[in-house]
Amino acid sequence: MFGRTVTAFTGVAVLAAVWAAPPAAGAEPWRPVVMAALGDSISAGFNACGWYVACASRSWSAGDNPAVQSHYLRMLDVNEDLFGHNVSLAVAGATSADLAGQVAGAVERNADYVTVLIGAQDACVAEERRMTPVSVYERRVAEALKLFRTARPAGRVFVASIPDVKRLWRVGKDNVAARGFWSLGRICPTMLARPTSTAPADQARRDRVRARVAGYNAALARVCAAYGPACKFDGNALFNCPFTLDHVSKWDFFHPNDAGQRLIAQRTFPVIRAWLEEPVPMPEPAVQP
Repeated sequence: MFGRTVTAFTGVAVLAAVWAAPPAAGAEPWRPVVMAALGDSISAGFNACGWYVACASRSWSAGDNPAVQSHYLRMLDVNEDLFGHNVSLAVAGATSADLAGQVAGAVERNADYVTVLIGAQDACVAEERRMTPVSVYERRVAEALKLFRTARPAGRVFVASIPDVKRLWRVGKDNVAARGFWSLGRICPTMLARPTSTAPADQARRDRVRARVAGYNAALARVCAAYGPACKFDGNALFNCPFTLDHVSKWDFFHPNDAGQRLIAQRTFPVIRAWLEEPVPMPEPAVQP
């Protein structure tokens, strides 16, 4: 017993010493020079500051509006080299099928940090049968991130979970204006059609759509884990976020307004904050013959 106790204590002491040790000589903190926002209308800031237009300046990811306090602005606090190098490649209506093309654009711009938030439009389609299968979604995302890792091996990726669209239904179903916009704009009909219906068929449909989104998020976790330590998934922080109607645009009651974009940034940035404090080992010098 005592021998084991001493061994365990010694192990803890060694680990503490390692954690407390200063960065190795030549190591420098991670400081990306170009960042890119990849994804759909959420990252594009759609409806965040104008009538049915993208508003990249208020994106939770690469936006430069102080009202949002995006990843970009938070990283600028410790990394002035990033100034002006925030690129938005997210497109309203994009699905997982479009991610590889966006990654190619990020590679062309030499991005060394990308954020990915995509998948709501894979589930928000006209009919349930048209939702992207989880296996297809996972393959598309994996292939897109493989392109980035191959072209930008020193780059890093943050992957956000897809928000819970059933929560949107729950917080908006009793709001007359929300129901009107959902119906008029045919917004996410797989989840938001017949919002006041309590029929078993409609309740089951909503549960299936939510399960599909949860399946996408599980796929994102797997893909990011397979990518390695240069990828971080938010652990469903965004999916579990308790947003309200105060966080969505009053022009469609679907997309985040500036308060919603700020909330996304607040919920997701802690996942990558440690990267800004983590030293990146410098490559060993080549041995001369």
